[in-house]
Amino acid sequence: MTEIAFHFNAPDKLAYACRFARKAQRAGARLVIHGAQDVLTELDRMLWSVSPTDFVAHCFDDADEDMLAASQVVLSTDVRQAPHQEVLLNLDSQVPPTFERFTRLVEVVSSIDEHDRGQARLRWKHYASRGYAIVRHDLVLKGG
Repeated sequence: MTEIAFHFNAPDKLAYACRFARKAQRAGARLVIHGAQDVLTELDRMLWSVSPTDFVAHCFDDADEDMLAASQVVLSTDVRQAPHQEVLLNLDSQVPPTFERFTRLVEVVSSIDEHDRGQARLRWKHYASRGYAIVRHDLVLKGG
């Protein structure tokens, strides 16, 4: 069964996604980041300049087969086409389709956007109603 975690109180969801992707890449994990096209386009720009000394190598899910096979981090608007199913980071407001194919699902929840928080509550209820144990990570307590 997919391990589900909610990371709450992210002041900037995209900045958090960048840090999460860098950490996953350094750990050798294969990560798919799911979201709307406009969100992923902005994230793509941010991932190229995570810090002055490094960046997170990544590609979109419509890249050629060789690029997808070589990329640890893939940005995807449709996770049904994801090239790997290790970790899924959801930046979308909806439950990702076929999320149960992934070993881990991480939901990121804003600390400042009430609509985002409300949508996260609905996703939590969806997973809980299907018997998933949910791990809660408060980013304020962890220092962001």
